Amino acid sequence: MDATGLRALTSSSLHLLRLSSKAPPPLPFRRVSSLSLRYVTSSQRCRAHGCGAAVAPPSVSSKKEFLQVVLMSPQIPGNTGSIARTCAASAVKLHLIEPLGFQVDDVKLKRAGLDYWPYVVVKVHSSWPEFREYFKKQEGEKRLLAFTKRGTNIHSEFTYRKGDWLVFGSETSGLPAEALDDCTSEPLGGGTVRIPMIETYVRCLNLSVSVGIALYEACRQLNYEQFHNPSEPCLAETLFLTEDMFA
Repeated sequence: MDATGLRALTSSSLHLLRLSSKAPPPLPFRRVSSLSLRYVTSSQRCRAHGCGAAVAPPSVSSKKEFLQVVLMSPQIPGNTGSIARTCAASAVKLHLIEPLGFQVDDVKLKRAGLDYWPYVVVKVHSSWPEFREYFKKQEGEKRLLAFTKRGTNIHSEFTYRKGDWLVFGSETSGLPAEALDDCTSEPLGGGTVRIPMIETYVRCLNLSVSVGIALYEACRQLNYEQFHNPSEPCLAETLFLTEDMFA
């Protein structure tokens, strides 16, 4: 091939490369209403996705929650959206404590959660003290577990129990002192937990990665029991939804 042909081939290859490297179009996101969030159950999900015969859901329920995830002042919408998707996949409720670093209608938040928002219960709390009072009013055995790089227990060696609330701090500042105090003192707290890592080059793990590691270790120790009850609702507790995130 002569020099002219080589230049033409190279130019054509670069043009194809530029075309292939263009960003894909944004994913569509279905607007979520409080009604769709409030009454979506696993049986309805099965009907929607063709999973077989639906089972009549029980009444709003006395079923004990296995685990719940709490994010203290999350700052990055993509992280929160990914965490919401993980919570939907594991039938776990998600609490967001203000101030948030984004608006709840942020497009990045929606995109990261894809179309799974109708399958996760989300409650927004105005402050840590307000959340603390809410937590105290919940029935059954429960405890707050703080996940921090200075935690005294390794996440895979810690023994989780039904009713644990896994608490994670902001991407930029971690957990505030008042949250750590509540997580480490009776009667609310169950201690501090850390995910081991090499800190030579990396300051911390991504928040959504940390939640995934911690949550699935806790689920594993509980034998994924909440995964084995398809007749029970994922999201049927109407008392949990005081706000429509995308109204």
